[in-house]
Amino acid sequence: MLRSLTTAATGMAAQQRNLDTIANNLANVNTTSFKASRAQFQDLMYQTVRAGAADNGGGGALPASQQIGLGAKFTMNTSSFANGPLLTTGRDLDVAIKGNGFFQVQLPDGTLAYTRDGSFTRTASGTLVTNDGYPVAGNITIPTDATTITIGPDGSVYGQTGTSSEPQAFGNIQLFLFGNPGGLERIGKNLYHASTVSGDAVEAVPGQNGSGSLEQGFLEGSNVSMVDEMINMIMAQRAYEVNSKAIMAADEMLNTTNQIKR
Repeated sequence: MLRSLTTAATGMAAQQRNLDTIANNLANVNTTSFKASRAQFQDLMYQTVRAGAADNGGGGALPASQQIGLGAKFTMNTSSFANGPLLTTGRDLDVAIKGNGFFQVQLPDGTLAYTRDGSFTRTASGTLVTNDGYPVAGNITIPTDATTITIGPDGSVYGQTGTSSEPQAFGNIQLFLFGNPGGLERIGKNLYHASTVSGDAVEAVPGQNGSGSLEQGFLEGSNVSMVDEMINMIMAQRAYEVNSKAIMAADEMLNTTNQIKR
């Protein structure tokens, strides 16, 4: 009876983690380039009451073992890197990735991070940076007197300045691919760190070697489906509820056992 109490408790704890994941997805339903997560679970160890093929007392053998499971546990979050919808903004420095790949940025401590959020801007000196001021890989510098800025599908950045009527090259935006993007470590601010699970970043020209192309004037929206998350939330709530009822049932059975002594 005590075993059923602790087993059901593990189920409730697992569903709490599930709801945490669902809540984070819903909170980021409008976050640029956000990728939805899914909670993954495993069953816990089993207690073997009687092994399979054991003597059944009549000269034969049991066809199966007697095992009692001890619950479930939350193991990891997996991310869906399916493309989100492309949302038009009309800004020259907004860029969406249509396909695979990440932009590389440099953090203040010198480490590299990766993002699919292409809502870029430029500093007073013309350096292309993210909204948080992190420089974008490619040494892209846009002159302050640039009158037009064009970002091609292949990542080329060029435009006209006040001193010349001919287009001038300002740099090239590169994309970076990972063997296992699901292994990237989220660090907030729409950024990821590479890990041993994700593998090393491989530089690629947009539109080549399996990388996506760039779309100027667009941003990638979140790939969270509100309908799916609402369904997952209902399922998590019901699973939590039924595990709590299992605890109540075990408690009532223990209470009945206690009443026998009276």
